[in-house]
Amino acid sequence: MKFVVDSHIPFIQGVFEPYAEVVYINGSEILHEDIIDADALIIRTRTRCNAEFLQGSSVRLISTATIGTDHIDLPWCAENGITVANAAGCNAGGVMNYVFSSLYGMASRKSRRLDDATFGIIGVGHVGSLVERTARKLGFNVILCDPPRAAAEGEEKFSSLDYLLENSDIVTLHTPLDENTLGMADEDFFEKIRPGAFFINSSRGEVVKESALLHAAPKLGAIIIDTWCNEPDINLTLMDRADIATPHIAGYSYQGKQNGTSMAVRAVAKFFGIKALEWFYPPADEPMHNLGPMHLDVSGKNQGEIASLIQYNYPVFTDDFMFRTNPTGFESLRSNYRYRREFYI
Repeated sequence: MKFVVDSHIPFIQGVFEPYAEVVYINGSEILHEDIIDADALIIRTRTRCNAEFLQGSSVRLISTATIGTDHIDLPWCAENGITVANAAGCNAGGVMNYVFSSLYGMASRKSRRLDDATFGIIGVGHVGSLVERTARKLGFNVILCDPPRAAAEGEEKFSSLDYLLENSDIVTLHTPLDENTLGMADEDFFEKIRPGAFFINSSRGEVVKESALLHAAPKLGAIIIDTWCNEPDINLTLMDRADIATPHIAGYSYQGKQNGTSMAVRAVAKFFGIKALEWFYPPADEPMHNLGPMHLDVSGKNQGEIASLIQYNYPVFTDDFMFRTNPTGFESLRSNYRYRREFYI
């Protein structure tokens, strides 16, 4: 067997070598000719798996170490017998940490009280559900919008998008990118959003119409952006206007990367019957040995104390500063990112 592997997937070097020929290539540089005789691709979002790329190859499995699959033409793969596996929920903890570090950090900078604030969560999958649980523990009022879940489970716990936008002090996006969410946050979206609301996007850049966001910027309390249209060639005007700007690293926790690689490897092991890897989980490097997510006890603490505690464990403004000092270094900042330890509340 032959596996082509994105060389930037952490903890994966040497894992498959006893069982297959392994070729490591930077994900954005994997070419059609590299996969002609490959049985499996193990990738991240930087490898665009469309018909042109896959046609005529021997690929039977694409295993992506990411939550999202919008970089893969799923219908084409299904029609052509290619199995696709993703790492659903792998970095939910890291993204949740990003959301609350950004929120409390900006509230402190702008002297904004969060008492009785309403948290509007658009997309309540793995990440959105964890953000919801954390927001409730911190005492926020919560409004949820997730049309697919509302259709499947009933509308009792979910609201319409219009209601959420009109009644939320914080609006955070956690949707996948698909035909229903592409450009969802458009002129109408920002026309309806509550004046002074904090807007956070750590889902996919193309969910937001960036021109509409820029036009609405004066009415928003804060703009926090981790995911961008046209990555890595981002809109520098939007970066300048954002209160927090980071290079798609919200989910870059140590545990999240371990989870993503584990799930990608296990999918390959299951598909090809590699029993020795069916329960694979990357061992921690020595400095992180046996360090799982850390519990932050916020009981009895005021907003300032909570903000300080969260910032101590994830100082998001450091990521913002590093990006602003090197705005063209989007990919290098991601590739050389020092993964952080997750916390939970």
